[in-house]
Amino acid sequence: MLKNYIKIAWRNLRKHKLYSIINITGLSVGVACSMLIFLYVSNELSYDNFHENGSNIYRATREGKLGDNEFSFPFTPAPLASVLKEEVPEIEQAVRLRKFGSFSVKRPNMEQSFKEKSLMFADSGFFELFTFPLKEGNPEKQFREPNTIAISETIAQKYFPNESALNQSLVLDGRETYVITAVYEDFPSNSHFSVDFLISMANLPTANRTSFTSNNFYTYFAVQPGADPAEVSTKVNQVVNKYLAPQIYEFMGKTMEELSASGNYYVIEIQSLKDVYLNSDYTVDIAIMGNIDVVILFSVIAIFIIILACINFMNLSTARSANRSKEVGVRKALGSRKSHLVRQFLIESVLVSLISFSIGLFLVVLLMPAFNDITGKNLSLPQYDFGFILLFILSGITVGIMAGIYPAFYLSSFKPVETLKGKVSLGTGNVVIRSGLVVFQFFISILLIIGTIAIYQQLQFIQNKDLGYTKEQVILVQDAYMLNDQRQSFKEQVSTLSKVESVSYSGFLPVSGYNRSDNTFWKEGEQPNEDNVVGTQIWSVDYDYLDTYQMELVSGRNFKLGSSADSSAVIVNETAFREFGFTDFEADNYIETNAFDPETGKFSSEKFDKFRVIGVVKDFHYESLKNDIGPLALSLNSSSSVLAVRLDSDEIQNSLSEIEAIWNTIDPTLPFSYSFLDSEFNAMYNAESRLSKILTVFAGLAIFIGCLGLFALASFMAEQRTKEIGIRKVLGASISGIVFMLSKQFSKLVIIAFVLAVPLAWWGISKWLEGYTYKISVGWGLFLWAGLAAFLIAWLTVAYQSIKVAKSNPVDSLKSE
Repeated sequence: MLKNYIKIAWRNLRKHKLYSIINITGLSVGVACSMLIFLYVSNELSYDNFHENGSNIYRATREGKLGDNEFSFPFTPAPLASVLKEEVPEIEQAVRLRKFGSFSVKRPNMEQSFKEKSLMFADSGFFELFTFPLKEGNPEKQFREPNTIAISETIAQKYFPNESALNQSLVLDGRETYVITAVYEDFPSNSHFSVDFLISMANLPTANRTSFTSNNFYTYFAVQPGADPAEVSTKVNQVVNKYLAPQIYEFMGKTMEELSASGNYYVIEIQSLKDVYLNSDYTVDIAIMGNIDVVILFSVIAIFIIILACINFMNLSTARSANRSKEVGVRKALGSRKSHLVRQFLIESVLVSLISFSIGLFLVVLLMPAFNDITGKNLSLPQYDFGFILLFILSGITVGIMAGIYPAFYLSSFKPVETLKGKVSLGTGNVVIRSGLVVFQFFISILLIIGTIAIYQQLQFIQNKDLGYTKEQVILVQDAYMLNDQRQSFKEQVSTLSKVESVSYSGFLPVSGYNRSDNTFWKEGEQPNEDNVVGTQIWSVDYDYLDTYQMELVSGRNFKLGSSADSSAVIVNETAFREFGFTDFEADNYIETNAFDPETGKFSSEKFDKFRVIGVVKDFHYESLKNDIGPLALSLNSSSSVLAVRLDSDEIQNSLSEIEAIWNTIDPTLPFSYSFLDSEFNAMYNAESRLSKILTVFAGLAIFIGCLGLFALASFMAEQRTKEIGIRKVLGASISGIVFMLSKQFSKLVIIAFVLAVPLAWWGISKWLEGYTYKISVGWGLFLWAGLAAFLIAWLTVAYQSIKVAKSNPVDSLKSE
């Protein structure tokens, strides 16, 4: 019987080629999209699942408020890890990590250095806390001594091909030599942080600080199995307050209780390791993180796209019911039961589904490189995984049953007497259901169109926003500090090039990923308290910083070359000027902060560093537009990791060659590396750009699937009304009138879908834009453009078939009457 069902199903597919092709094409595209999304979502959800003790590992973060200053960071104080391990019984292991920027690496006997970008400082116990297997070395003995380093397998093969790297040496930045004590397997791609070099924390001077008011380290710890996270969190904060309270009192003269009574707080939050990647939304973090909202969005899109393809099948199956009504009548008259007919129609549906899934799998293989390029992933099909194969087959069968179950019961419910007498309506049964399904298809398509347009407009807004500086035509020469005492000579030689307008040294750049240093300041002469302390970024710059970045000085003056007084001067931005309580710019405006005592490792409560405010710079965006512009001060200090070179023309390539030639003249053994300021700016919005591209693709495919079904449905409905159209033409109906008549029904459905989609789209866009301080306004134009696009696409889809039928000769359709 099964063989007979399959044979009949195959014959029906071959007999109705157009509808079979439309069904299979739509479902294949839907399967391919959903499978790509499934692979992406699975990868996102798999982050950090490989750690053996992952369910017991947490990360400490901090949240707080002091006066008008609120903060939320993943950084914690230097001594936190050690005190937690000693004083919280449930905590078994705790380690700190500290990121480091790019650096040069070479073997001691090599002349040429190589630039590397992936380094962290780590405490001993790192390889005991995390599951990163070692190829060489003892995990329990790592990072106990200074000048020891662990490297990845890839780096070991790069610097020590065909030999063991263990106990060999590497020279970093041409200064210090490190002994390799371990070689570890490359971190999995689904680790939320990944590095090629791990250096002993003993080499970092700030690691020994005892201050709980300075925060620069990522702290991870493991608790005992079965420990209650809420109880651990309470004990962690009790321990922190024990050490923090005296330091706060020494600094501000107030107890933690007094500060809390005024609405201030300082809390250490604990974050499960498996939540770090998808549930962290910090301005700066240990690595670029994912977003659980995007994962949910893509999952919903995948489900909807499959539903859209299934709707095509259901709509066409029910619309073509008249064509199969006599078949059903004959079968029932010859003794077939309803259950037999249901099985027959379900097998047809499952056959279409399995064929579509097979083609969809081929499309996934074909599209995978492009999809990886858009998402920045390295996904692949787990074709040798039995679980995947089983899931693939079961999904094909399930989708086939879902798509075919309604048409199967609908078609099998026909009464043989009525069908054999021709009393079944020609494809007009259950019009309401079919119309509802078409509305749903375009409802989803319009949502995706609106979302795509909104993200595109926000990205355009970001690109065209006045940032307070000019990002174009600025070359960033990286790692200039490696030139040591030749740095000033390099700057002077570059500044003499014909196309160079201005040159500036600073590691503090107005884009994410570069140096940041925050401190608390207050107006001179005031006692620091929660009402007057201002959390301020303090950046080290040189005399040419403002000119190179083309920042506008609104009051006061710039730093003067050769002025010794400017060593204790600052230029503040407008936000800082307001928050310090200054009203008019005066020469005697001063701000203060606690001086750092290197002997105690704390900030002194008796000694202060005083800075004179000599100028006010116009507010400029130095972080993502998701954030407000915070208080910032520029100070005249050495920070030579990056040389910014502003050009006065767009002849960038020639200038680059000239700059590189100067670099190589000074030290040809050092790698010359550069980037562009506008590219660094754009990189801050890679996630939004990728989301826009992916939504554009999926919106287009959703519309394509919907239009396939609409085209087939319109074709069939026009076919059923051929005689009616012939009579209308004989009676004088125009082609345009007939086209309007046939298109009117579908146009109404698109309009209904638009009306239903707009409120949900408005809510979704508004929620997404809440993440941006600076954003577009959601106006009616956005929705009207999306609705117009959907209406035009739908109308063109239907109009093609309508015009074809309207232009046909009425004699051909009426000659049999």
